[in-house]
Formats: sequence, structure tokens, C-alpha cells
Amino acid sequence: MVFVGMDHGTTGISFAIMNERQVLDVFKISREDSKAGKVSAIEELSKRIDLDDIELMIITYAMGDGISTILPMERVENRGILSIGGAGKVTGGGTSVYSEIENADLPVLMIPGIHKNCEWLDPLFRAAYSHHASPEKISIVYNAYLETNWENMIVADISSNSVDLLVEDGIIKGAIDACCGAMGVVHGPLDLEMIRDIDDGKRTANECFSHAGAIKIAGIDNKVAFMKDELLNNYRNGDEKAKLAIDTMIMTVAMEIAGLIAVSKNEIEGIVLTGSMGSMKDPVDFEKELNKYFKNKYPTKIISSESGAIGAAQIARDIAHGKREIMGIKVEL
Repeated sequence: MVFVGMDHGTTGISFAIMNERQVLDVFKISREDSKAGKVSAIEELSKRIDLDDIELMIITYAMGDGISTILPMERVENRGILSIGGAGKVTGGGTSVYSEIENADLPVLMIPGIHKNCEWLDPLFRAAYSHHASPEKISIVYNAYLETNWENMIVADISSNSVDLLVEDGIIKGAIDACCGAMGVVHGPLDLEMIRDIDDGKRTANECFSHAGAIKIAGIDNKVAFMKDELLNNYRNGDEKAKLAIDTMIMTVAMEIAGLIAVSKNEIEGIVLTGSMGSMKDPVDFEKELNKYFKNKYPTKIISSESGAIGAAQIARDIAHGKREIMGIKVEL
């Protein structure tokens, strides 16, 4: 028997396949290819495993703000979201994959997002923000927990967007979403200039959010799938705007992590880095540059950039073995 995890990411949809002991395969399909019908998620899975061997599959989708516990797919209404609005660039690729899985007659559970209706969160975070993180951040945290055994940590997922999460006593207690805090490569917080542009009708809030990351500083405007590569190529070629963009992004991430450390009720054991940027060593050693701000005070651990899919598969395995709570989140079967 095998377990499958799916990460509904910004640039593509990733899948991890594992058995009882180890990850067997990780693969990604682009949103654009899925939407265009060029690639079928179920066909790609079928090339790698017999679908009848799937004991349990865990998936994530969009904001996940319509549910607050881990639920069977057939019990989830409206795909587990309140609205698709405000979610960054919408391509329809993730929707196509969801529909495929929904129609495949597989044993599937869905992870919720982190939002104000999640009872496990610190009430101060619930009061401060309506939304904190999308569902794959929970699977990322679970993978980080299994990799480190840290009960009290900050998990930093740095990629197209940046989301940092606070874990206390093995429970997710708070997070800061991409539109509120640190920059990612593509997405970032809305500042005064953007708010004025929105009020003046020059751009929508979603358009601003989707151009508020490091690319804003680097002057890059391309398809989301190509933005990170363009930024890094410019950085390698000595482009000053690209260097300023990445340095600024790292600074904002450090500020966000420092803020979560400051409000933690427990002593932080370490910081976990993941995501395509957070796990990077070349051309930017993200761990080294980030630790300059913390004077190497906290242990850091880099986990796979595919930790969203891997963590989801690990959740599937452990729920199949009887686990009924994941980082404070109830499992309802």
C-alpha cells in the first residue's frame, strides 16, 4: 500500500508518493499544462503506482478557508474555500486537478487552511488576521516536525510568497500570510502606494499583491512560472536591482521571523527553512544570509523544497495508522 500527498502550489501542483518507510517519488505538473489538458494528474499517478494501492491520499486546495478540520473530500463543500478571490493569479490548473481527483474514486482527505475560524490558533492571531496560511503550510509544518522533533519552532516557507508559522508545544499557534508580512519572489504585502493605486482604480488589490514581492524591486514582469528564474539569472549576472530585491526579501523574512519569536510563549528551539528560496544554497545561500540577522542564535534546519507534498503524504500515512490530530488539527473521518 502507498500514501499520496498533494501540494497545491503557486507555480505547479506537486505530488509525493511514499510507502510505510520512505518517499518513493515526487513529481510536479504545471498549472498551465493541467488547465490546457496537456497533462493529467491521475494519468501521471497511474504511471508510477497502481491507483488501487493508494491507502489514503491527502490534498490541499487554494485558501482552504471554508473548513477548519481535516475532512473526507466528499464531505467538503465548495472545495473547502469561501471564495477564489484574493488568492493571487488564478489559472484554473489547480481546479482541473481537483476535479480529476474528485472523479477518480480514491480515498481522499482535505487539509484546511489556517484562518480565523481555526480553534487551535492563539486567539490573538485569530483576532488580528482573517487568514494566515493556505493548507499546504500545515503539511510543510508536519514534515518539519518529523524532520526535527522540535515542539517549539518557526517554520519559514520562502518561495513565490513567504509565509512564516509559529509552533508551540507541537501545535500551530499563529502565522503571517503573504499579503500581510514578508516578501516572496512574486507576492508581498500591500503598502501605501499600492493602496492608493487601488483606490484610484489603477490596479486591483490582487494585481498589486501579485507584483509586491522581490520582482517589484527587480523590475520583473513575466509569467509567474518564469519570474524566479529571471530574478536569479539577473542576480548571477550582477544586476544591482536583483541583488537589492533578494537582500530586501531576506530582510523582510528576518523581521517576520523575529516578530514570531518575540510573541512566542515558549523558548524557540530552532528555525526551519523550506520553499524554493528558503532551501536554496546557490546563487544565494538563504540560510547563511538569514542567520546574519539572528547572529546564529537559533539552530536552523533546511528541509526539502517539496515538503508540502511530502508532509501531506506523511499525514496520510499517519492518519491511516490511527492518528486523529495533526499539529493541533482534528481529523474527522
